[in-house]
Amino acid sequence: MEANLPALTLLLSGLALVLSAILTAGVRRYSLSRSLMDIPNARSLHEAPTPRGGGLAFVAVFLAALAGLHLAGLIPDRLALALGPGGFIVALAGWLDDHGHLPVRLRLAVQFLAAALAVAALNGFESLFIGWYNIPLGFAGSLLASVGIVWMLNLYNFMDGIDGIAGLEAVTTAVFAGLILAWNGAPGLALLCAVLASATAGFLIWNWPPAKIFMGDVGSGFLGYVFAVMALHSEKAQAMPLLAWILLLGVFVLDTTVTLFLRIRRGETIWQAHRSHYFQRAVQAGCSHKSVTLWTGILNVLLGVLAVAAVACPGLMLPAVGAATLLLAAAGLQVVRMEQKRNDETPAA
Repeated sequence: MEANLPALTLLLSGLALVLSAILTAGVRRYSLSRSLMDIPNARSLHEAPTPRGGGLAFVAVFLAALAGLHLAGLIPDRLALALGPGGFIVALAGWLDDHGHLPVRLRLAVQFLAAALAVAALNGFESLFIGWYNIPLGFAGSLLASVGIVWMLNLYNFMDGIDGIAGLEAVTTAVFAGLILAWNGAPGLALLCAVLASATAGFLIWNWPPAKIFMGDVGSGFLGYVFAVMALHSEKAQAMPLLAWILLLGVFVLDTTVTLFLRIRRGETIWQAHRSHYFQRAVQAGCSHKSVTLWTGILNVLLGVLAVAAVACPGLMLPAVGAATLLLAAAGLQVVRMEQKRNDETPAA
């Protein structure tokens, strides 16, 4: 298996990219014919009506690859059970929401159901490795894991706000995770990451600024769910620490967490659409969608290097998390400075 891994990775990655790109084109035609459009409003950042639901393409490719790799014995039963049924439920709810708004309570109920199924399939989540020590969690760990899956699912949805950013985040995260998993002797999981990266890249061809289609809830929620479940599984299998996944997803994790805290402090309704994420504020301060997405990609690469170093030397895990926090805090402060500069240059009404 290990000798054939590079060739198999190239083959599956190429197929995933091509199929996803073709399917995205088909979904775009479907969305245009059904008028499934994101119409610009006061809380959005795009300027022209844009089809949505393109994430269905990489969802279909990934789930098909998951089934194939599982049948080939490359993906363990528990992970296949955690990713497949729950991922399908999350994607279906997202697809329906893309067609017509689903009530918040119904969406949350579906998400918690999928999360509970995943944690049960993984046989719970009893401990967390933080670099040199395993923290025992017991049954509370399973509850925290379920909440964590739902949080990651929504977090990814919140961050899908400008052209290309959610797709690029998925590609870079999956690439670095795949490299770490292959190095740690988990070829099946590495292959799955390669497929996810390539399938998302096929969609990203159409979503790159200026976007011709958005991934929609069907794609953003699915990506958050898959990353959360794979993180929990790889932690339990000692193939890749959960904290390494948080490092790779650090831009999305920190932006959403800090923004949520600030909105709660201001007494805002947290589930309503808004434009107060740092990546949105950067666009409003004068940056283009493409430049913000590219800078996010650069940050992701730096976080990937930190994650690799932390996995290679577990004692560096917490210092790497600290360094990542400082790096992202510096990026956030730069956005604040840009806002202040723009406000200073804007004449008073």
